[in-house]
Amino acid sequence: MCGRFTQYRPPQRYAQEIGLSADQLVLLHAAHAKERYNIASGAHAHVMHITHGLLHDVEVPWGWGPMRTDVKAINARMESVASTPFWKPIWPSGRAIVGIDGWYEWKKHPDIETITQPYYIRLKSGAPMLVAAIGELPDGIDPPNRGFAMLTGAADKGFVDAHARKPLLLPADLARTWLSEATAPEDALSIVEHRVLQAADFEWFPVGKAIAHPSNQGPELIEEISDPML
Repeated sequence: MCGRFTQYRPPQRYAQEIGLSADQLVLLHAAHAKERYNIASGAHAHVMHITHGLLHDVEVPWGWGPMRTDVKAINARMESVASTPFWKPIWPSGRAIVGIDGWYEWKKHPDIETITQPYYIRLKSGAPMLVAAIGELPDGIDPPNRGFAMLTGAADKGFVDAHARKPLLLPADLARTWLSEATAPEDALSIVEHRVLQAADFEWFPVGKAIAHPSNQGPELIEEISDPML
């Protein structure tokens, strides 16, 4: 988890999912975002964060690392994000939310380890998901090392049977608290420990292997196919 995700709704829709109206969102980039069905590491994605009391939407690369290293991490473990030296420089003020519509996991063949089948995962309700994130985010003047990573938690038993981790999804009220500048860093940890969404809230199905190439985009990427591994 999680190496690819989709973000095909406009930024205003994810703000509404948090419980904010579209006019409360400050768009620092294009007001009309492209539909993205295959966001990979290093690609730009829309991220929301609060600065000076305003909710900003920014486009930044998926992946972040300290200036002293060339390593870029796309995911951060919730259990250690506040304590590891890698994330400490941005932990106090780098909390953000990534609105997504679904993500992909690759399931290994039961007998042949080199064969994998991609699955697409989304809420049964079809609603957008709010993923806790951490990053170095611009508020009008771009920092030199901008980027973000999604927080992950342990996946529920039986969750796709594809991976031990999943995005740390927050309900609207916790997402607002996570973003709030009034929330102390030490209190933010208690927020991400809430696991509201369980495996039963999701659906997943096999999709074509065209997502292996980041240049491929379009709604056909999330169309269900017959699982060739069955």
